Amino acid sequence: MADTWATSGALGIDLHLEPTTGPGLRRGLTDALREAVRTGRLAPGTRLPSSRSLSADLGIARNTVADAYADLVAEGWLTARQGSGTRVAEGRSTPPTAPAPTRRARPRPVHDLTAGTPDLASFPRAEWLKAARRALNTAPYDVLGYGDPRGRIELRTALASYLSRARGVRADPERIVICAGFAHGLCLLGTVLRARGARTVAVESYGLPEHRKVLATTGLATTPLPFDELGTDPAELTDAGGVLLTPAHQFPMGAVLHRSRRAAVVDWARRTGGLILEDDYDGEFRYDRQPVGALQGLDPGHVVYLGTASKSLAPGLRLAWLVLPPALIEPVTAAKGDVDSCGVLDQLTLAEFIAHGAHDRHVRASRLRYRRRRDALVAALAERAPDVRVTGVAAGLHAVLCLPPGTEASVVQAAPWQGLSLHGLAYFRHEQATAEPLDALVVGYGTPPDHAWAGALEALCRVLP
Repeated sequence: MADTWATSGALGIDLHLEPTTGPGLRRGLTDALREAVRTGRLAPGTRLPSSRSLSADLGIARNTVADAYADLVAEGWLTARQGSGTRVAEGRSTPPTAPAPTRRARPRPVHDLTAGTPDLASFPRAEWLKAARRALNTAPYDVLGYGDPRGRIELRTALASYLSRARGVRADPERIVICAGFAHGLCLLGTVLRARGARTVAVESYGLPEHRKVLATTGLATTPLPFDELGTDPAELTDAGGVLLTPAHQFPMGAVLHRSRRAAVVDWARRTGGLILEDDYDGEFRYDRQPVGALQGLDPGHVVYLGTASKSLAPGLRLAWLVLPPALIEPVTAAKGDVDSCGVLDQLTLAEFIAHGAHDRHVRASRLRYRRRRDALVAALAERAPDVRVTGVAAGLHAVLCLPPGTEASVVQAAPWQGLSLHGLAYFRHEQATAEPLDALVVGYGTPPDHAWAGALEALCRVLP
């Protein structure tokens, strides 16, 4: 029986059936096929295996299968035509009915202005396909194995060169670990910090609540740091095991961490042995000047650099990277597991994409596109909503719009009526933050495709006070 099943694969398609055995085998097979059609497991139009193939798979006589097929054709459950084989008849399946919704589904917004996503319509498909072909054509067979848990050496080498050149990161391939997205990397670091005895991680007063949830899943509490015109203030850093910062472009407030604050947080890490987690989520996108270099360049022994392809390319790639101090390489690798959990083909493709200059070209083109959108946003507000001002440096994929006091909640509630999806600043505020709340919107101008930006901007202006 095992030999029959193993050698019958070339005779047709696989079909899982469990007919009753014994004297009523023909009837049992007929009932099993009829039930598979009735419940929708065999959809209308599905081609069934030939009688020879199915008889070999089930280990029964071919005539028994042919007779069962003939019975179901006569009943109208199946159709049989010369050259077309035996198929499930149209309109005979009855798929399980879905439960009725308990309430009316909310319509999908016309314009998505939530922050954090790039223009996915501008993803460089042609260049990515070329890189994928080069990578696959030149890759040895062993790259398709389980591989190094740190990630492919080709990508780590390409990233070490790129990050050093473009972001001032001091890295070598041996200190880079590839992750399945930023949240995965943050979870690994939280796990390592907890194992080292840390109980809390300091975070910025405003930031992604999803990141705070990730840290909470590793057993770490988060405490907010004060924020002012110079950026996050590290003066209250005490016994925290680490601090999560966005120094190049604070998310979502849009400020650059002042050089005195950068020096102060590095000094804290050196004195206490604490760990700085640098989230450089959109460091390539500065529009008015060359972007400030990565904080990691000041002290690679106490700063973990976290980078991602989510903003420069697309979040669906699920590729991010950690540049680690030497002491963390082994524990982070151990926390990740014994095998590489990231798609090897996408890793090889990104390595080719970077090495052949396509990544630089795409970032430069995106920089021009996003700068035009931000300029259009500032100009439209000056004309249509003079009481609303844009704050933060000219950078990234989002802008903070300061509103008149007491108007944030009403604007956020009114946005869906204009087909808008966006967040108010309160969404990003840490629940323990003590500073006076600000009324503002966080508008992601990177998400809409080029052809939809004018309509999104018009809808935004209609909803503003």
